[in-house]
Amino acid sequence: MLSKKLLLAVATAAVASGFSFQQPFAFDNEDSFLNNALKTMGLGSAKELPGDIQDIWNNIPKRFPDLIADIEFTTKPKFDIIPKFNWDFVQTDAELTNYQLRVNKIKDPKKLGIDPNVKQYTGYLDVEDEDKHFFYWFFESRNDPKNDPVILWLNGGPGCSSMTGLFFELGPSSIGPKIKPIHNPASWNSNASVIFLDQPVNVGFSYSGDSKGVSNTGAAGKDVYAFLQLFFKQFPEYSKQDFHIAGESYAGHYIPVFASEILSHKERNFDLTSILIGNGLTDPLTQYPYYEPMACGKGGEPAVLPEEECQAMDDSLDRCLNLIESCYASESVWTCVPASIYCNNAQLAPYQRTGKNVYDIRKECEGQLCYSDMEYIDTYLNEEYVQEAIGAEVSHFESCNFDINRNFLFNGDWMKPYHRAVTDLLDKGLPILIYAGDKDFICNWLGNRAWTDELPWTHHEEFSQQPVRTWKASLTGEKAGEVKSYDNLTFLRVYGGGHMVPYDQPGNSLSMLNEWIADLKL
Repeated sequence: MLSKKLLLAVATAAVASGFSFQQPFAFDNEDSFLNNALKTMGLGSAKELPGDIQDIWNNIPKRFPDLIADIEFTTKPKFDIIPKFNWDFVQTDAELTNYQLRVNKIKDPKKLGIDPNVKQYTGYLDVEDEDKHFFYWFFESRNDPKNDPVILWLNGGPGCSSMTGLFFELGPSSIGPKIKPIHNPASWNSNASVIFLDQPVNVGFSYSGDSKGVSNTGAAGKDVYAFLQLFFKQFPEYSKQDFHIAGESYAGHYIPVFASEILSHKERNFDLTSILIGNGLTDPLTQYPYYEPMACGKGGEPAVLPEEECQAMDDSLDRCLNLIESCYASESVWTCVPASIYCNNAQLAPYQRTGKNVYDIRKECEGQLCYSDMEYIDTYLNEEYVQEAIGAEVSHFESCNFDINRNFLFNGDWMKPYHRAVTDLLDKGLPILIYAGDKDFICNWLGNRAWTDELPWTHHEEFSQQPVRTWKASLTGEKAGEVKSYDNLTFLRVYGGGHMVPYDQPGNSLSMLNEWIADLKL
């Protein structure tokens, strides 16, 4: 029992990394790694452990795959739950016996100061037998809601709230230093109705009654399908319009799986028109070789690392790719977790140690999420009047949940080959837009361009041979990027965009969206 507690301490100390957190982790540098874990238990060194426990401790790196398979990582439940009972609508479906959708109409949008002239709904999807509750916030289109498409937006992490997308990137308002909403003229609801969903459970305002939660992309997909089915049943006026799923970062995992789950249900009450993935992680085997070029001056920006560190990244790449190949072959925690730990330490950690922003190679990292303005969002969403207006049942909001990030990684989800689902979706005829801001490091444009070029779908050869052409954004008139397209696959490099393209390039990102939802091409 004690060995499992020790391993959990190692995991907790180690995994504060990746897309949501800025500390590298690995067994490659065992001394530093294990010493950090000891500190979390209040110990100065392994010598302070009893002799028999020292033996267990020293063998953790070797025994890791076997031990990790026996551990069930949990998510700390949110105890600050304040149930609401005065919902405007409650929707159920005989085919979804464990689910219900609760709906709260925002009665006075002017009180919130966020797009007061459009209809807004918030609420929860409840999974009753599992005591899971997913929060959402819906904004009607500013333009023509009766005919404009509907978009589901998903942030990544894994474990980051889609409220960050709403208030930091593409929603109707941002939050300024005075903790008041600031109108966003480039909001994606300019010509579309947009749903922001907090998933998986225990992210943002979502919560569960126990500690199990969700720790893999496939399980999350079933809940998202149920949410959409009930949402469009409650609001049939939106169900016949075009529907798109968009997201960024770890949504490069989520979206292909969620789209596949949707298409597997032939009797659904809505259709799926396309998917959009921005600066996503989708095919690690193809994407990881592009961290060294991006950090070392081959991605359009000056080198961040000295030559010797670039060489070390290059030297470690073969081992990293061998580990990912093993993960792709078995898709088990035994192979996928070690691949994540080794590769993230070898390929991401050198950049992270510089203090640079992993989401924008031009900037320094400020704060836990590298953008100090993100703190305004948490402060605003923890205001009592805001939570009352939106029907939030969680009284303490956090932008990102560390436990979710850890659980997905230690379930082996991080390195799995979700690009295979993209191949299947393309071959079924679904239009797909992969876009990437070219100043991002963590899911950089070089890697995203590479995996779309190498994707083994029906029109692989035709797509890979297509010329790259300049993309001129119709809304701004700027030469805003480079595009490559064939049939139903499009790749777009967005000039001057970081990991969060709508944040860095609001006008051009809205132009991208408008052009895509109008014609499914750029």
